[in-house]
Amino acid sequence: MLRQIRTFCRSASAKQESKFNVFDRKVKLLQRTRAANDEESLQVEYLRDEIARRTVHRLSFIKREAMNLLDFGCGSGNFVKTLLTPTEDELMKDNIDNVRPKLKHVYMVDSCLPLLERNSFDDSFVTKINADEEEYSHEILQRKDFFDCAISNLSLHWINNLPGTFRNINDSLKEDGLFMGSMFATDTLFELRTSLQLAEMERRGGISPRISPFVDSSDLGNLLQKANFNLVTVDVEEIIVNYPDVWCLMRDLQLMGENNAIANPPGPITKDMLIALDPIYRSLHGDEKTGALPATFRIVFMIGWKKSDKQPKPLERGSGQISLKDVL
Repeated sequence: MLRQIRTFCRSASAKQESKFNVFDRKVKLLQRTRAANDEESLQVEYLRDEIARRTVHRLSFIKREAMNLLDFGCGSGNFVKTLLTPTEDELMKDNIDNVRPKLKHVYMVDSCLPLLERNSFDDSFVTKINADEEEYSHEILQRKDFFDCAISNLSLHWINNLPGTFRNINDSLKEDGLFMGSMFATDTLFELRTSLQLAEMERRGGISPRISPFVDSSDLGNLLQKANFNLVTVDVEEIIVNYPDVWCLMRDLQLMGENNAIANPPGPITKDMLIALDPIYRSLHGDEKTGALPATFRIVFMIGWKKSDKQPKPLERGSGQISLKDVL
């Protein structure tokens, strides 16, 4: 069950680029490949499908035609699937009818080949590219000023060099090209994080990083601006998914390929920790009426435009002709 709770707008603060790898991308690829080869993973596309629908809705406001679009970290192609799947939702149907004619061709890029090949699409509309997102070395990705638009949904949180990746995407875009992305932000799965910490403290007398770190939404604006994006907008939405127990939550995360993949990981979660986890989670965060366990996914949406002389610019200081005092 999905519930949108609220939307925030945040200012951005700078964040230093680091060569230290937080995530082991080889481990992450193995996790995603293992998940993609499990037929049960077809049942856990709900988050990515929902974000794909919201991306289509946001793109419906973009007045561009004949766009070559880069779907960066596309997974199984949730965005294209949303565009091509009939729906009874009238608003969604209007959004799709608005966006689909604007797209000339979609280039789907993902490092996980089994996910990339999960769904079949018309080759005249879609080109699939199996390439590492962080290395950005495929010949099509190396083309400068090629794409009119780039999107990326729920994949950037596993990138080590986020500033470098933003610069690569910017280089691939044409002048005044659009980048629209979404990624998990700080406080995602805070219920699971706090419960795991308490369970480990109770059984082991200490805590370890069991949930991968997420970016702070307040940092993304400056990261995009440093990557030469202009007119940057960042906002945050929360999606809450209710689970019957903590085992279902952790199983779904595994099937999504969202296991912990930090470099130098702690030891495995022990059986006694798991025994302590569910009652702690239930007492702290459970719904007393339904018995459901909520899990919060905090999604930061970002929009940036490659710099262009065509874009609106602020007027020079002191050029205004009307006094605010007269208006008030």
